[in-house]
Amino acid sequence: MKGLGVWLPDLQRSVDNLLLNKIRSLLTMLGMIFGVAAVLSMLSIGAGAQQRVMAFIEDLGVHNLIVESKETTDRQAWAKIRQQSPGLSFQDVRAMQATVAGVDSLTPRKRFTPNKLVPKPQGDTPVVYGVQPNYLAIGGLRVTSGRFFTDEEASRAAPVCVLGEAARTALFGLDDPLERFIKVNDQWFRVIGAAGPQASASSEVSGLPAQDRNNLIYVPTGAAIFRLEDNYSGMRDEIDGVYLKLKPEVDITTAAATVRSILDTSHRGADDYALVVPAELLAEQQRTKRIFDIVMVALASISLLVGGIGIMNIMLASVLERTREIGIRRAIGARQTDIIRQFVLETTLIAVVGGMLGLVMGVGMSRLIASFAGWSTIVTGGSLLLAFSVSVLIGLVFGVYPALKAARLDPIQALHYE
Repeated sequence: MKGLGVWLPDLQRSVDNLLLNKIRSLLTMLGMIFGVAAVLSMLSIGAGAQQRVMAFIEDLGVHNLIVESKETTDRQAWAKIRQQSPGLSFQDVRAMQATVAGVDSLTPRKRFTPNKLVPKPQGDTPVVYGVQPNYLAIGGLRVTSGRFFTDEEASRAAPVCVLGEAARTALFGLDDPLERFIKVNDQWFRVIGAAGPQASASSEVSGLPAQDRNNLIYVPTGAAIFRLEDNYSGMRDEIDGVYLKLKPEVDITTAAATVRSILDTSHRGADDYALVVPAELLAEQQRTKRIFDIVMVALASISLLVGGIGIMNIMLASVLERTREIGIRRAIGARQTDIIRQFVLETTLIAVVGGMLGLVMGVGMSRLIASFAGWSTIVTGGSLLLAFSVSVLIGLVFGVYPALKAARLDPIQALHYE
């Protein structure tokens, strides 16, 4: 209680001094307000962008390996590659099944974009994915209505399909698509299920092409190959992707090395495929996020530094203005620590109030950016605490020198200062 009794009068005195010069106090806070808002906005933009990429990678499966064929529509480039490599094929799939230890399940993939679709899609044309029934578990796909196709349907290349969330909306709007038919190129398919939303990346991620994973039509692999082979089939690999799901206890790095060795041997060293290891991508993205946060905070903290210099400048001017007041306080018994405490409290109040207003402004800026720019932004408790803590720390640091200068004034000279 004794300590509180010492601080409360100084706190009240500091508040009174700041309110006595409202405009100056507000202008002094502006540097902290904009600095905190800049730090928070940058962190929220970075967190939003990183979360989308990390959610996409996590959706790929941390126990999965993905092989992507690097196909081309350039006939000369295709002919040159074919002299060296036969391309991705079912032979590669069989070699992986026989050689890679700890494979839980595996599916080849045949992918292409239809030339014609009935009903006509509203928006981008959905992409067809020819996969095996086990893709449901490998790809973490969640069927929200209906069902996925069975092994029996896959074995006879049945004309059935499951729609991704965006494909369902593009083709049928809000209507129930189950047991309705769609015409893909010249083949009719019966819709037996609809899938839930999946995370997507807006740009290529380490060999994975940018694609809306919700705008897909899933069909059996055989149906994609025998019923829907497109016009460019002569220049395409037998299959264009392979998904492997490994058992949890399997070392992913070793399995990836085995897959790479198989493909390098069968493709004779041709660079016509990409091996994606989501677990490694996730670890790399986490490291990138930490570096990104440090860089963004460092850049945005320049605004806070400028704000701190502004606080020190104003407080030094305040010391000159209040020299006589300081002399009177010293003459009636105030110690140097009392003077220091008063001025440090004032700078702390400026930093705290400026920091709080900056947080409000930063949250508002993040939402505006999300609304108008279409970027994903996320304001976390950690970013709020970091921005506010840095602002208060800078306020304290830049308030110490003016406080010491005030405390060291000679009481006799201060009383006679005009």
